[in-house]
Amino acid sequence: MPLPFFAAVLVGFGSLVIGYILMPKTKAPKPPSVEDLENPTAEAGRPIPVPFGSIEISGVNVLAYGQKTISKRNKKQGKK
Repeated sequence: MPLPFFAAVLVGFGSLVIGYILMPKTKAPKPPSVEDLENPTAEAGRPIPVPFGSIEISGVNVLAYGQKTISKRNKKQGKK
């Protein structure tokens, strides 16, 4: 009686391994770039958003902006 149970477990484990080997590999998504950001616009009569709390505002109405770049900030952790 233990032989059929062992055979079923062995077949199940074998099919699991074969399924894992034949599984299609996914490509990692490309991280967003600076070029993917939306350019701000300046339009007369466009409403000015007034945020309350922590929110993200997209499509801000500005008069001028500089070169889009990514800068890394290092935050020093001090002792308390």
